[in-house]
Amino acid sequence: MITIKDILRARRRIVSYIYQTPLEKSYNLSSLIEGEVFLKLECQQLVKAYKIRGAYSKLLKLSPHERQKGVMAVSSGNHGACISFAASILGLNNVHIYVPEVTPEIKKEKIKRYGAHLTVKGKNYDESHQLALMACKEYGYTWIDSCSDEDVIAGQGTIGLELMQELPDLDAIVVPIGGGGIITGISIAVKAINPAVEVIGVQTEACPAMLVSMKDNVFYETYPTKPSICEALVGGVGEIPFKLSKQCIDEILIVSEDNIKRAVVELIKHDKVLAEPSAAVGVASLLEYPDRFRNMRVGVVITGGNIDFALLQQLLGGYNK
Repeated sequence: MITIKDILRARRRIVSYIYQTPLEKSYNLSSLIEGEVFLKLECQQLVKAYKIRGAYSKLLKLSPHERQKGVMAVSSGNHGACISFAASILGLNNVHIYVPEVTPEIKKEKIKRYGAHLTVKGKNYDESHQLALMACKEYGYTWIDSCSDEDVIAGQGTIGLELMQELPDLDAIVVPIGGGGIITGISIAVKAINPAVEVIGVQTEACPAMLVSMKDNVFYETYPTKPSICEALVGGVGEIPFKLSKQCIDEILIVSEDNIKRAVVELIKHDKVLAEPSAAVGVASLLEYPDRFRNMRVGVVITGGNIDFALLQQLLGGYNK
């Protein structure tokens, strides 16, 4: 469905609109695994989220009719903020974003700030997703899926191109998994360039949807979620990522909520990197499974930096020891 040619085309579309984000060595995490760890800092991307890549990739391909008719998306926050931002730059005015009630205020504020119409409805992501789909069909908008749209996935895959450009001999790349769009795009790019690189996904213990989908060989579009600090990683998986999961994902590691909180603080304390909890799960996997990565060269994708300030204060107070 998606090839490296699609990702190369996406890069040509979006290259003048986004940053090539830094890839920095973490000496603290390198010491932990007695190897080398490099952080791909998508938390320093525009809108502080990797999803701007997929947003531009999709919006730049819309027809004049689709642009005029309007677009709609559901989001845990970052996808919506990035669609809103990119649409404002490209001159699209009819943009509608649904988010669940648990979405952090910082993300809701960004969505509204860039001009999209925000609807807060649904107790969780899966519920909000269903409500948004119904509204989209009713009004005839173009649906922009955060994780199961070929153009969006190709945009996220440009991260893999940048990783291989700078460090083609990595042993493994560690990527958060929510719906699965980012790991799918990155893996397609990386494995086309160097098939020996392991692509390892990480999920919170509160919602191991992709892991269970792969084990059961069942597409879980919705999935029950326990309380989680990672609002961006909960709910079901995307259809395209599920279909490609066995060729794109070498392993999935499940991490504790406590280690995710610890990872946020560790990144600030030692690397001066501000990451939201959903973006820090890759670091949490190093903290939880250091022996899995012993003596390896590892790239860890830090996907976003839109952390709620009150939560940040709470984490720093509880884990800054």
